[in-house]
Amino acid sequence: MRVWLMVTLQAAWSCFSGLAMQHYPTWGHYDICKSQLYTEDGLTWDYMACQPEAADMTQYLKVTLDPPDITCGNPPETYCALENPYMCNNECDATTEELAHPPELMFDFEGRNPTTFWQSSSWRKYPKPLAVNITLSWNKTIELTDDIVITFESGRPEQMVLEKSLDYGKTWQPYQFYATDCLDAFTMDPKTVQDLSQFTLLDIICTEEYSRGYVWKYDKTVRFEIKDRFALFAGPRLHNMASLYGQLDTTKNLRDFFTITDLRIRLLRPATGATMVDEGNLSRYFYAISDIKVHGRCKCNLHANSCVFDKEKLSCECEHNTTGPDCGRCKRNYQGRAWSAGSYLPIPKGTANICVPNNVGPVNCECFGHSNRCSYIELINTVICVSCKHNTRGQHCQLCKLGFYRNASAELDDENVCIDCNCNPLGSESDRCNGTGFCVCKGGATGSKCGQCLPGFLWDNGCRSRVCDDELLRCQNGGVCVNNVRCQCAPGFSGLLCEKVQCDGGVDCGSSDSARTSVPSFIIIILLLLLLRSS
Repeated sequence: MRVWLMVTLQAAWSCFSGLAMQHYPTWGHYDICKSQLYTEDGLTWDYMACQPEAADMTQYLKVTLDPPDITCGNPPETYCALENPYMCNNECDATTEELAHPPELMFDFEGRNPTTFWQSSSWRKYPKPLAVNITLSWNKTIELTDDIVITFESGRPEQMVLEKSLDYGKTWQPYQFYATDCLDAFTMDPKTVQDLSQFTLLDIICTEEYSRGYVWKYDKTVRFEIKDRFALFAGPRLHNMASLYGQLDTTKNLRDFFTITDLRIRLLRPATGATMVDEGNLSRYFYAISDIKVHGRCKCNLHANSCVFDKEKLSCECEHNTTGPDCGRCKRNYQGRAWSAGSYLPIPKGTANICVPNNVGPVNCECFGHSNRCSYIELINTVICVSCKHNTRGQHCQLCKLGFYRNASAELDDENVCIDCNCNPLGSESDRCNGTGFCVCKGGATGSKCGQCLPGFLWDNGCRSRVCDDELLRCQNGGVCVNNVRCQCAPGFSGLLCEKVQCDGGVDCGSSDSARTSVPSFIIIILLLLLLRSS
């Protein structure tokens, strides 16, 4: 089930990260990318590092449930309260608006009475696990700036995992494990963020803090503590703000830890409130979420101060002659030096690290972003790109290296414009392919990567002809067909199909048929002598 939640992101801006703002005074302002200056040489631009203001990112996400039919109401159900199995007045019916609990109610506005929430079907298939994956996707890189908070309208789950992806859901890694018994559920010792230090703040822990007993009566939230972890990074005594900013610029693991493209909430076991499940009343057990908070900003590498939501997609409005969804490369004709993210230093304005025009010699250096170096050849009045990257080659890095071919769905300035041919080394003549990715195959091999065999051939570290077949009994003289590629001959026979008879000493005597009918050589000699004498 997919639900799109759309609002336009405001072009307002804040100071440095909301992470730091929660604990320490803010230095440096990153709400504008450039301003005009009047100098002795006239009007010029003063460039600064800039970034979007943090916002409620649940306004722009797509939510997916797995399994897709896990939402209650189809068919209609009646639920009982976990703490009171005789209180069964909670109805769910997807066909009735006031009784439906669809996924978008996990993100609706606060302050509604009665509280609205998404709800799963009950644990009617017990003891099969009641497992639900809730995936939040932005199709954009996001930097988290505040705690992730999930509010459960039912009891908080007894087992749950929060996961993140940095590659749009292709791979996942855990953020935090939650359980009433961490050792039993995940074979991990229970910890809290308070057990971490400045050196272990990126550790993945299992916590029992949000899963104990009947705590839903007093607190319904489950948190992933962004602010507390960042405070550990900053340290208990922060005397030098420049040092903090400098570490943010250089500590890639830390910045990646707080960066996501997708979040996944894996609900593995609902609240039961007891050591034993009441199998006679499984309608007491389910998941219900009334609110999810994800606070963050578009990642624009300090090259944009606004991020817009258009055509169901977030994108940075890049400045500093940069481009790309995260302002992660220089615009065409602005590759005069290597692209670099903006820097928070020196405070208060930081460093923009703008992309500059690439004028070399009398003509422009155009390398489609795959090289920052050009060489002017005066003899032919031509500029050629030097040291093309991203598997490209050619005067303008417009061709693909041998062993790669052009990605038809990518622009010439895309880092993924050239794709590995990936020819099967056992089935192809070389690692090269044509412009559509097809490799040159050896005899008997076929397929775009030469990893398959033509009819009549079998794969055996390459394609080999089908020498024999047990059904057709091609192996002669008691030979046995091995993997359809060779005959294993009986003692005294050899040859491709065991058709040769071996004489004394292992010497071939010819085929088995001719061996049985041939005349011994000494008899032939005697006959010749007799013929000569008679003549």
